[in-house]
Amino acid sequence: MRLLLLTPPMVQVNTPYPATPHLLGCLRRHAPGVEAAQADLSLALFLRLFSRAGLEAALAEVARRARRRPRSPSLASFLAAGAEYVRLVEPVVAFLQGRDAALAPRIASRGLLPEGPRFAALDEDADPLGWAFGELGTSDRARHLTSLFIDDLCDALREGIDPRFELARYAPELAESAASFDGLAEALDAEPTLVDSLLDELTRAELAAHRPDLVGLTIPFPGCVYGALRIGRLVKQLRPRTRVVLGGGYVSTELRELSDPRVFSCCDYIVLDEGERPLLALCAHLEDRSRPLLRTLVRERGRVRLRSSEALADLRYRETGTPTHDGLALDRYVSLFEMLNPMHRLWSDGRWNKLAVARGCYWRRCAFCDLALRQICRYDPAPTAVLLERIEALVRETGQRGFHFVDEAAPPARLKALARGLCERGLALSWWGNIRFETQFTPELCALLARSGCVAVTGGLEVASDRLLALMQKGVTVAQVARVARNFADAGVLVHAYLMYGFPTQTEQETVDALERVRQLFAEGCLHSAYWHRFAATAHSPVGQRPEAFGVRPLLEPAIGFARNEVPIEDPTGVDHERLGRGLRRATYNFMLGAGLELDVRAWFDDPPAGLRGRRARRVPAPRVPPDLIARALGGR
Repeated sequence: MRLLLLTPPMVQVNTPYPATPHLLGCLRRHAPGVEAAQADLSLALFLRLFSRAGLEAALAEVARRARRRPRSPSLASFLAAGAEYVRLVEPVVAFLQGRDAALAPRIASRGLLPEGPRFAALDEDADPLGWAFGELGTSDRARHLTSLFIDDLCDALREGIDPRFELARYAPELAESAASFDGLAEALDAEPTLVDSLLDELTRAELAAHRPDLVGLTIPFPGCVYGALRIGRLVKQLRPRTRVVLGGGYVSTELRELSDPRVFSCCDYIVLDEGERPLLALCAHLEDRSRPLLRTLVRERGRVRLRSSEALADLRYRETGTPTHDGLALDRYVSLFEMLNPMHRLWSDGRWNKLAVARGCYWRRCAFCDLALRQICRYDPAPTAVLLERIEALVRETGQRGFHFVDEAAPPARLKALARGLCERGLALSWWGNIRFETQFTPELCALLARSGCVAVTGGLEVASDRLLALMQKGVTVAQVARVARNFADAGVLVHAYLMYGFPTQTEQETVDALERVRQLFAEGCLHSAYWHRFAATAHSPVGQRPEAFGVRPLLEPAIGFARNEVPIEDPTGVDHERLGRGLRRATYNFMLGAGLELDVRAWFDDPPAGLRGRRARRVPAPRVPPDLIARALGGR
C-alpha cells in the first residue's frame, strides 16, 4: 500500500507542522509494509504564489478586476509597482529562506524594495527600527522589511483575488463552529480563484509523483479545512480508487457530532483523537476488510456512523516512534519577522523541530479548557531517555538544534530530568515551550533549564485576577505567577503570558485591575511578551458543558450537521468586552516596547490613549490594585 500524508494550506511556512512527521515516523516503526511519504502543500502553495510566475498571474488578475471596482491602497500600490514586485519576489523569498544573506544591507537601507501600506508605520520616526535592532541589526532589519513586503503582497492577493486568503490560514470563517456544511459546499462548488487553481495544480503533481492508494490530510485548525476538503475532493475525482482520510485537532474537536454525509464527497474516512493507532488500523482494514477500525467516522447507506473496536488500544507516546522529516524540503521554509512581539517572532521566525515532553495535560482542571477530549485528559509522558534519543535523531536528520516542545503544559519534574540529560550529553540546543507557572520552577530549576538551552517559556496568566483564577480552577495566583516569571527572567529566559478577558462574571473593574497587574509585571521585568484573547466557551470545556455553574446562561444553538465548538452564552454583567479588548491589546503591545508603563491604565481605553495623544480617556473605573502589588509579591520570594 502507498500512503501519502499531506499538510494542507494554510498552516505555517517557517517550519513543518508536526502531524505528518510524527505519523510518518510511527508508520515506519509499526507498519514497514506501508510505503509512506509526506508533502507540505501549505509551504508549496506559498512558494508557488510568491514566485515570479505566480505574481505575474496575480498581477494580471488584479489588473483585470481593478478595472471594474475601486482600488484600495494595497491594490493601488501593487498595480503601481507590479513590475518591481515581480522582479524582486524570488530574491526576497530566497533571503527569507536563508539562502542569500548578501542582500541584507541593500534591503535594510530601504532603497531596494517597493514599500506599500504595511511600511507606513515605519515613517513615523527618523529611525523607527533602531530601538528594536540597534546599530548592528542589519539582518534583522532586512528580514522585518522583507516580511512587510510579503504582507503587502498578501493584502493585495486577498483584496484583489481571493478574500479568503491569509498567510497562516485559508477561509477560516467557513469552518469556525460552522453548524452547517452549506457554506463550505457552496465555496467548493464555486468558480475557482487563482489560489484554488494553484492548489489544484500542486495536488495533481503530488498524485502523479506518489500514485497513492490512501491520502491522509491533517486538519489542525479551521483555516485548513477548506484547503483540505478541496484537496480531498480532487483526489477522489482524479483517482476514484484512492481513499482519503481526514484527522487532526480541528476534526477531533469540532466534528464529533458530524451528521451531514456531504462531507464524504471529499473524503472516505475521518479519524478522531490521537491518529497513530486509527491510521494503522485503517491501513490494515484497507488490506483486509475484516480488520476493525478505531474511532473512525464513515458514510454507510447515506448516514454518518462511528466505527470503533474496543479490542484496539492506543499506542503509548513512548511507542509512537521518532518523527521524521523525510521528503520535506527543509531548506525551503521561510522565516518571517512580521511583528516585533518577541514571542510571535519565535512562532514565525526560524525552523523548529517539534516534540512533546508528554501528551495531554497533567493538570486537567482549567474550566476554559477542552477537558472532555482525549488529547487533553489522557496524560501520557515519555521517558527522558526516549526523548533524548528522539532529540538526537532529529538533530542528525535535520541539522537543526532548535526545538519547540508543543505540550499543553510541560511538567516541571519532566523538564528537570530532560534538562539534566541534555547537559550530561553535552547537547547544545535552543528550546522553548509551554508551562504552568508552578512553584516548582524555583530559581535553581530555571537556571538549570536555561543552561540546557531554554530560551523562552509561555504560560497562562489568563484573567490576572485571583477571584477569577480560582473560579476557573487555574491553580495559580497572580503573586505566584510573578515570582515564577521573575525566576525565569532572572535566568535569561524570555517569558510570554497568555491572557484572556471576558471570562464569565468578569466585571469592567476586574478587567481594568487585570491590566494594572499586567502593567506592573512588565514594569518589574517579570514579563517580556503577552497577548490578550477573548474568552469563548467551548463545547468540551466545563464552562461550555455547565455554564450555569459559572454564572452564565446558555443560548439556543442551531441544529448541528457539521461542526460544533463555541457554545453561545449570555453574560449577565453586560460589560462591553470588545471595547475593553481593544484597550487591553493596545496597552500590552506598548508595554512590550517599554512604552507607556508610567501611564494610568485608564488611558489605554481611549482611542487614541490619553497621555499619548492628548485626549481624555473614556470613563472606566480607576484601578483598585495597590501600585506596589507585584513589587511586594517579589519581595516575598
